Amino acid sequence: MAGHIQDRWYKTETTPEGKTVRVRTDRYGTGLRYRARYVGPDGTEKSKSFPDRQKRLAEKWLSAIETDMSRGQYTDPKSVRITFRQYAEKWLNSKTSSPMTRKELGRRLRLHVYPVLGSRPIGTFRPEHIRELLAVLEANPGVSPSYARNIFADVQSVLSAAVDDTLLSRNPCSARTVRRPKPAPYLVVPWTPAQVFAVRAALLERYRAMVDVGAGCGPRQGELFGLAEDAIDVEGRTLRVVRQIKHVEGHPVFALPKGGKTRDVPLPDYVAKSLGTHMDAFKPVEITLPWETPEGPKVSFRLIFTAEQGGVVRRSNFNIKEWKPALAAAGLIPEADENGKYESAREHGMHALRHFYASALLDAGENIKAVSEYMGHADPGLTLRVYSHLMPDSRERARRAIDSTFQRIFKVDHGPQTAQ
Repeated sequence: MAGHIQDRWYKTETTPEGKTVRVRTDRYGTGLRYRARYVGPDGTEKSKSFPDRQKRLAEKWLSAIETDMSRGQYTDPKSVRITFRQYAEKWLNSKTSSPMTRKELGRRLRLHVYPVLGSRPIGTFRPEHIRELLAVLEANPGVSPSYARNIFADVQSVLSAAVDDTLLSRNPCSARTVRRPKPAPYLVVPWTPAQVFAVRAALLERYRAMVDVGAGCGPRQGELFGLAEDAIDVEGRTLRVVRQIKHVEGHPVFALPKGGKTRDVPLPDYVAKSLGTHMDAFKPVEITLPWETPEGPKVSFRLIFTAEQGGVVRRSNFNIKEWKPALAAAGLIPEADENGKYESAREHGMHALRHFYASALLDAGENIKAVSEYMGHADPGLTLRVYSHLMPDSRERARRAIDSTFQRIFKVDHGPQTAQ
């Protein structure tokens, strides 16, 4: 049996004659008599108290603890006192991700998870509670399937940490009856070259090279805005994506690219020439910003793309004042209404240039692993899920490959009559 049972009402003493006897303690007759004690997996002592005449129940409780430990199903008894919200807040504060990521994660938990699960003790979670959360999310018209997947992943991460901390024996999110929300079916429809150049032509001259780099090298919008002189290796024909500009609580900061992954991308001659022409007309400007957080150390880089006033290009201003009017001029979205507002154009954001880049590489026969690397995706599986429908049909390539092989065999080894 794990641990032992302490009887608080009696203690053992040795008489002057050397005999061992049990004598009453000062606590005799008051309070809970038995305390079941054991050492948990974390090396600390745990205990639970039982009243008089329930020693057998205390022994059964210790036996159950021992069984759970041997089966890997042990949970710390204190987990029934810690709520999901209390644990999640502590977990969130210990994460090493960027402040912006923590802020967004915390916002999702506060808005959509705490109202449903926040007060539930962490050690009492069962699959039914996760199914209840998913039902609430599905009934909320403001929560898209993709957003619901993010919320589900947040809860799964919190409960996985609780399992690691022995506050929960199993993660209920992994139960067979819990269905992860499926993203709404969406197939990327890449722009045509004509659409790319129509948008380019509609932009101010100082921003046109952005389109060339976006469509020709595939960086994200923040990576484009953070592109500096040190990123261009003309001799090596390489573009180094090593930083981005992002906004943390409204403040622009320099940071590593998404996922903390830097990458080298092939620099096409056309894009290199476009960048050279751009930098002749609009000299790079040294910009100083904090690194990673508004309170971070100040760093400086000579940015290639800057606003008309000479500072950083701010995403919201650029999208509203420059990008959407260019989309309308290119015929991709309607013109602004009488109030000067444009309709939502999420599928035609600057990310469309990345889609164009990926589709061009895949159409040319580039392998999915290389495309994933150039785009800075977490793994080739992500690239395949997003762009598999754009990959050229392999059947015709298979026919040509086999025909070519057979033709070489017949021609070299056996002569032209063999195939008759």
